Amino acid sequence: MKNPFQYGDVVGGDAFCNRRKEVGDLLRAMENGEKLFVYSERRFGKTSLVRFALDKLPKKQYVSAYVDLWPTDGALSFATVTAKAIAESMSTRAEKIFEIAKSFFGRLSPSMTINDQGRPEVTFGTKRFGEPGPELDEVLEAPRKIAAQGKWRVVVVFDEFQQILEYGSDKVERQLRSIIQTQTDVSYIFLGSRRHLIQEMFLNRSRPLYRAGGHYPLGPIKEKDWLPFIRKRFLDGGKKIDEEQIHSIYRLTEGHPFYTQHLCHVLWDICEKKEPISEDLIESAVRTLLAHESYAYTTLWESLVINQRRFLKGLASEPTGVKPFASDFIQRHGLRSASNAQRAIEYLLERDVIDRDNSSFIIIDRFFKIWIQKTQSG
Repeated sequence: MKNPFQYGDVVGGDAFCNRRKEVGDLLRAMENGEKLFVYSERRFGKTSLVRFALDKLPKKQYVSAYVDLWPTDGALSFATVTAKAIAESMSTRAEKIFEIAKSFFGRLSPSMTINDQGRPEVTFGTKRFGEPGPELDEVLEAPRKIAAQGKWRVVVVFDEFQQILEYGSDKVERQLRSIIQTQTDVSYIFLGSRRHLIQEMFLNRSRPLYRAGGHYPLGPIKEKDWLPFIRKRFLDGGKKIDEEQIHSIYRLTEGHPFYTQHLCHVLWDICEKKEPISEDLIESAVRTLLAHESYAYTTLWESLVINQRRFLKGLASEPTGVKPFASDFIQRHGLRSASNAQRAIEYLLERDVIDRDNSSFIIIDRFFKIWIQKTQSG
């Protein structure tokens, strides 16, 4: 039997755990033409969640464009990636996609080319660098024009939306603000995996997208939802796992979808059929995972200065929600001053090692946190 626990790629179908409320909330936002910022830590399943919701929309009634902004580096690449996603959302035939591209995105000079697999695809011949003017306007106006035809409702999803902060200009933000305010019949979903950056974009009064939509922080999956999901998949494979062991898995991963699925995946592989899952077996799975990541974690750790290491050791050893600027935290972990803690935090945030969690911080990689606890406890 194929390992039922999936991680790393987009997870769908039976491998997708719960999120019924979140799926319902997203569907309502899409149906009502809302603008919504959805944000969480990395690998929290935002893409899987949104794609799962998009798949539930009636195909004949909706045009739903998913735009991955991760590879973009400026306003022009933003425009071409968005145009391509919108055109491809309206058809699966290259010839039809080309006709759509010519109709809506003529300023981007669409053309038909043959890709490496020998298949036709649509590309855009616009210059790659520089500041677009009418090209960007044309792309951002396209969803409204499609909706105005009266055949479809339109949903546009921008994934890794914080990438636009790397463009060196706020032109895209400003243009988006002016356009989406008037597109009451188009839903926009903005996904972000660096929470402090996304929050800065829509909660800072000086930013163009301040309060441009609702905000939807995505939390971990609850233990009560993991319980039936994990138990059923082990039982279906003839493997028994008790509630106590599922609780141990949840405690280790803190309900984070990626790390929970990953640990269960390894546990499934090392568990013999009809063998009950024990605490020792879970510990063995953790050792296997840490062994695989040991080189990367050691390299990261050795790149940090002493106060950054002390801060991480403190964060890994303290309960969730600890106040890192409190004098007792600073004294316990040898940081000496709040300014030392602040400098460590700024560096670790920039490196994506930690993320904000209300008034505290969390170590993003749950296995790195366990590695610190096991190897740096002295």
